Amino acid sequence: MRYLIGIDYGGTKTDCVIANFDPEILFSASTAGGNLLKVGFEKASLNILSSIEKCLENTNIKYEDVDLVLIGSAGAGRKEDSDKLLNELKRITDFKNIKITTDAHIALEGAFSGKPGCILIAGTGSIIYGKDKEEKLYRIGGFGRLIGDQGGGYSIGRKGLIVVSKQLDGWGNNTKITNLICDKFKIKNKEDLISKVYGNRVSIPEAAPLVIEAAKADDKTAIIILNEESDELIEQITAMKKKLNEEKLNLAFTGSLIQNKNYYSNLLRKKIKEELPFVEVTEAEHPPAVGAVLLSKKYLADGK
Repeated sequence: MRYLIGIDYGGTKTDCVIANFDPEILFSASTAGGNLLKVGFEKASLNILSSIEKCLENTNIKYEDVDLVLIGSAGAGRKEDSDKLLNELKRITDFKNIKITTDAHIALEGAFSGKPGCILIAGTGSIIYGKDKEEKLYRIGGFGRLIGDQGGGYSIGRKGLIVVSKQLDGWGNNTKITNLICDKFKIKNKEDLISKVYGNRVSIPEAAPLVIEAAKADDKTAIIILNEESDELIEQITAMKKKLNEEKLNLAFTGSLIQNKNYYSNLLRKKIKEELPFVEVTEAEHPPAVGAVLLSKKYLADGK
C-alpha cells in the first residue's frame, strides 16, 4: 500500500499526519515548530523530521512506501526560503518526493476540502488566503512580524508587552495584562523585562492569549488592543472580497488565536456579522495538516 504525509509547520508547533490514498488518516503527531528565519533551516528540518518519524514508527510504514510528503510552512511563499528548506529536508531524509507550499495554502485546502473559499489564519502571524472557482489563489497579508501580521499573536503580544513596559516604568495605565504577563514569564521589574525580551526568554506570541484573558476580565486596555487588531483583520477581509470579486465570501477561521471560541474570536465574529454582511463564517472541514494530504493527492493526480 502507498501512503501520503501532510505537514503543517508553524511558528509554534509542527503537525504531521500520515494517510493512505482513500485518504484515511492513520496517525497524527505534533512536535516543536519555529520561524524559519529565526531557528534556521537545519533546525526547522529536524523539527519536521521528528514529527515524520513519530508517524512512521507508530504505523510501521517505511520511507519508500510514502509517495509524497507535502509540507505547508509559514514563510514558504518566499521561493528562496522554500528552496533552502527543501534542500535541507532532502539532505537529511530518504524521501524521493517532497513538496513545500505555504501554510495558508494547506489551511485553505483543508478548510473547504479543495472547494473555493477563504481562510483567515491568526496564530503567531496572520494571513488571508482565497481561492476562486477557477482555482486561482489570492493572498492578503503575510508580511511577517516586522511590517505585518496584524491581528496575529506576535502583534497582539507585542502590544501587550509595550503596555507592561509602560506600567513598570511608572507612566502607563493600570491593567491586568501586566500581572498576567509578569506571572507567566516571571518578570520582576523593568530591567528583568528588558533582559528577558531581548535575551529571547519571552516568547512574544505567547503573550497574546494573556491579553485575551485580560479582555475577558473586562480590562479596558486589553479590549482596546483587541479592537485595534480585529479592525485590521476586518480591513483585510474586505480587501480579499475585492480581489475575488464575489458577492459572497465563505470564510473559515484557523490558527491558535481564533480557531476556538474565546473573547478575541467572538469579537471578530461579531464585527464580521455587523460590518461585513457578505461574509459567511463557516467551520473548517479539516485541519491544515489534513489539507496537506488532500493537496498532495491532487498533486499526484495532476502529475505534479
